[in-house]
Amino acid sequence: MATQPIAPDQTFTYRRSPTATEAFEGWLKEHGQELPKHTEKWDVSRSDIYVEDRWQPIFAEMRREAPVNKVTESPYGAYWNVTTVKAIQHVESLPELFSSSWDRGGITIGDPPVDIDPAVLAERRLPMFIAMDRPEHTGQRRTVAPAFTPGEIDKMAAEVRARTAATLDTLPFGEQFDWVDKVSIELTTGMLAILFGFPWEDRRLLTFWSDWAGDLELGLARGLEDLRFEVLSEMAQYFSKLWAERMGAPPSRDLISMMIHSDAMNHMSPQEFMGNLVLLIVGGNDTTRNTMSGIVHALDAFPDQRDLFEKDTSVIPNGVQECIRYMTPLAHMRRTATADADLFGQQVKAGDKLALWYISANRDETVFDNPDKLILNRENARRHMSFGYGIHRCVGARLAELQLKILMEEMHKRRMRVHVTGEVQRVRANFVHGFRKLETTIEKF
Repeated sequence: MATQPIAPDQTFTYRRSPTATEAFEGWLKEHGQELPKHTEKWDVSRSDIYVEDRWQPIFAEMRREAPVNKVTESPYGAYWNVTTVKAIQHVESLPELFSSSWDRGGITIGDPPVDIDPAVLAERRLPMFIAMDRPEHTGQRRTVAPAFTPGEIDKMAAEVRARTAATLDTLPFGEQFDWVDKVSIELTTGMLAILFGFPWEDRRLLTFWSDWAGDLELGLARGLEDLRFEVLSEMAQYFSKLWAERMGAPPSRDLISMMIHSDAMNHMSPQEFMGNLVLLIVGGNDTTRNTMSGIVHALDAFPDQRDLFEKDTSVIPNGVQECIRYMTPLAHMRRTATADADLFGQQVKAGDKLALWYISANRDETVFDNPDKLILNRENARRHMSFGYGIHRCVGARLAELQLKILMEEMHKRRMRVHVTGEVQRVRANFVHGFRKLETTIEKF
């Protein structure tokens, strides 16, 4: 059980390399020809369209011609594309009919290899509360939700602002640097360390683990699945040590303590413990991190909006919502039908997989005028789907909004104009949508 203490004389070595990106790129050089092929034009599970940033017209065509459509063959099997705000909200509002449960397939488009040993599969399944249906989902979500109430968010604001200011003050004006590494990773990893009460000197491990957990394409690289599980096992070992240290301590505000003192989460299996860690780390790291990068990339791409930001700070709160819409840091969520259903004229069968493409819904022309443009004062920016909808809406949404708002405010306070001046490297993934590298140079405005 995850709650069992670790012997005090046990020590572990936590690897910090290779990164998930390094491992996958190395595999591609040797085995790229082994990757399964995507043969259907609307099979948007392919990662190349995201790393090359050419997904927009494919989804636009689907929204126009068939907002709900079926891909019959893909490396991830058959699945339904659900591409508009209306259709996604409909699916998400029926959680009993369209399940998130890990034992039906979970929340991502990928499935385990068909030839995997059942015992190995059982060991490597990672249940997490976002991949559970009611009532299990309700109890576990309620455990961590108190960390993200408005009152708790207000308590964090001063610390978030202080850390953001300190980070921005280290940036060199007039010299090129990687915004992802120096700003986005540093700020989000620090926030995660605070939420978990995680040792500050090891905080970059959280980023390392997040990337290994969130890169679904690793599942297509036969041979890397063992390494991925080893990395995540080390993550669980580290957190188990923290769990054991805090078992006898009074309740505190950190997420580990909340789990320990929760009837819904204090008897998790090792797999469930690992799964919820993955959820909280990826949810708290990748999404905010990629939007922080997306903000400066988008402001550079739309000079009129950068000019508006520089002239009028009142656009920042709404501008945060617009940047989250425009960026869409998680491209999709999956649901699995529990019974036959008519979905806007399409006959979905029990067991069918549905991919809810948030990245498409956020460009839905019937909801957002001129959706491919960043408009900081867009009136309905808050209708974005980046946080999901219904019972699975992101539990940490308020904290993400706070971090992004403070980042924009502190950038403005320092009169920072950020230009993209070097390499732009996007994530090669159909789930996490964002940047691996963003070389920038800043000047005063």
